[in-house]
Amino acid sequence: MEQDYKRILVPVDGSNEAEMAFKKAVTVAKMNGGHIDVLTVLDTKQFIGLHGGMLNGDVIYQLSEDAQKYLNELKEGAVKDGFKEDDIDIHVRFGEPKTVISQEFIEEYKNDLIMIGSTGMNAVTRLLVGSVSEYVTRNARTDVIIVRTDIDNKKLVDKKHKK
Repeated sequence: MEQDYKRILVPVDGSNEAEMAFKKAVTVAKMNGGHIDVLTVLDTKQFIGLHGGMLNGDVIYQLSEDAQKYLNELKEGAVKDGFKEDDIDIHVRFGEPKTVISQEFIEEYKNDLIMIGSTGMNAVTRLLVGSVSEYVTRNARTDVIIVRTDIDNKKLVDKKHKK
C-alpha cells in the first residue's frame, strides 16, 4: 500500500512541536507533489475573561492579524527553502481547535493527512482541557501523523530547559 498524500493539513500554534510538524509536512509534500494547508485556530473561549467577558472587534481583529502574520512567516520560510508558493495556503479560523482540525476543516478542504505536533500546551492546560493532538488522533476523519521529532528524526529539545 502506497501512502501518496496530496493535501496535508498542518495545524500550528506557535509551539516548537507545531513548527517541526510544519517542516516535516513540507518534506512530505515535496516528496509527494502535494499541497499544504497551514491552519491556526483561534479559540475565543480562552479570552472570555478579558474585557468584561466579551471580545470586542479590535481584539478579534488584532488576534487575526497576528495569526496571519505568523502563518505568512511560516509560508515565506518554506518558499525560501524551495517549496512552491502555489502549493501552500494559510488559514485562520475561529472556534474549538479540536473539532475544527479533526472534522470541519478537513471536510471543507478534503485533506488526506493531518500532521500535528505532539503538544503545544503546558501540562496543566493538557490536564484540564485535554491535548488537541490526542483528540485529533482519536476523532479525525483522515490519517494523522503526530510529530515528535525534528526533521532529522531526533527528539525535540525543549528550549526552556536546554542548558
